[in-house]
Amino acid sequence: MKYIISIFVVLFLGSSFLSPEWGFYGHRTINRKAVFTLPQEMLVFYKPNIEFITEHAVDPDKRRYATKYEAERHYIDIDHWGEFPYDNVPRQYAHAFMKFAKYYAIDGQDTTEFNLSELYDEMDLNSFFAKDLKDSFYVHINRQLSNNDIIIDCDDLGDVGNIPEKCKKILIVDELRKYGILPYFFPKYYKKLVKAFENKSSKLILQYSADLGHYVGDAHVPLHTTENYNGQLTDQVGIHAFWESRLPELYADSEYDFLVGKANYIENVKEWIWDVIMASHALLPEVLEFEKNLSQEFPSDGQFCFENRLEQTIRTQCEAYSKEYHTRLDGMVERRMQDAIHATGSVWMSAWIDAGQPNLESISGLTWSAKDEDAQKELNELFKAGDIKGRNHDN
Repeated sequence: MKYIISIFVVLFLGSSFLSPEWGFYGHRTINRKAVFTLPQEMLVFYKPNIEFITEHAVDPDKRRYATKYEAERHYIDIDHWGEFPYDNVPRQYAHAFMKFAKYYAIDGQDTTEFNLSELYDEMDLNSFFAKDLKDSFYVHINRQLSNNDIIIDCDDLGDVGNIPEKCKKILIVDELRKYGILPYFFPKYYKKLVKAFENKSSKLILQYSADLGHYVGDAHVPLHTTENYNGQLTDQVGIHAFWESRLPELYADSEYDFLVGKANYIENVKEWIWDVIMASHALLPEVLEFEKNLSQEFPSDGQFCFENRLEQTIRTQCEAYSKEYHTRLDGMVERRMQDAIHATGSVWMSAWIDAGQPNLESISGLTWSAKDEDAQKELNELFKAGDIKGRNHDN
């Protein structure tokens, strides 16, 4: 979920809750700096709208308080499905859905679980059968996208070899989305930006650009690629906010270099986003090991301190403890932020190129209607109410 913006691990001296809004530094910084990686043909549109791009970089996090389907777009627990380099994990959404879902055959009286993953592993994915089966899944997935479970006729799967006899209906229980779908979701959302460029819709270009920058940022965080997303499996609860929020807050403005060069065209977004995920995940052992070792070596009474934030007292990592962890990481957080900035600009530019490089000078300024304002106000109110839907990476 949040990239370098999560609220600290908090312990309040009262019953109130602290809004994480003050901590949206990371995503806003990434989007803002990414604007300056763009070619002049895009800069003429993005720079005048830089405040919108910056401010709305955090909208995806706010939407986690509005719908349960948002959180899963921010991460993937890739280690739930296997071991590095996860060659067993299909890179296409329909294939992954087919392989990891649970299947139950219903004959009107009895329900029998059966396994399609074995068939999937033996299937020639380039065969006409596999393509037809994948297309069938896409139809049903898209048709029932808001449902956790899918029910289809047995005949829709054809003769797959291991469906129980007398099957009338098949209940398909989605196991994939509960562990995150960031790299599966990203290319589809990228196409929305391409379409917005083609239609020269200033509002949608900016909205989708801001959102994509957020998802790019999340993909660059190692703790967004693991079941152990907050150290809860290794007795390191709170490490998520420590790595992506506390350290940048202390060091980014004074020490980080955000001059990352010009954006590059991405040939294949589907493959590229998986490369980003794998690069992030490869850093996970260091993220966890360095903090674990430090916590065992550093005096316990010097690890957490109390600070005042927005008229609230919070418990967070002490500066000396943070400094030592930052030193041991040897520039990792800075490099991931730099890569995220460059990647965000590259995603925007690639979408523009894929749309035929429309003349952005001819696009009118942002049109923000009363309806848009009401929708944003409602989103902000839901966010401030603090009732998060789906996974909270800080817990």
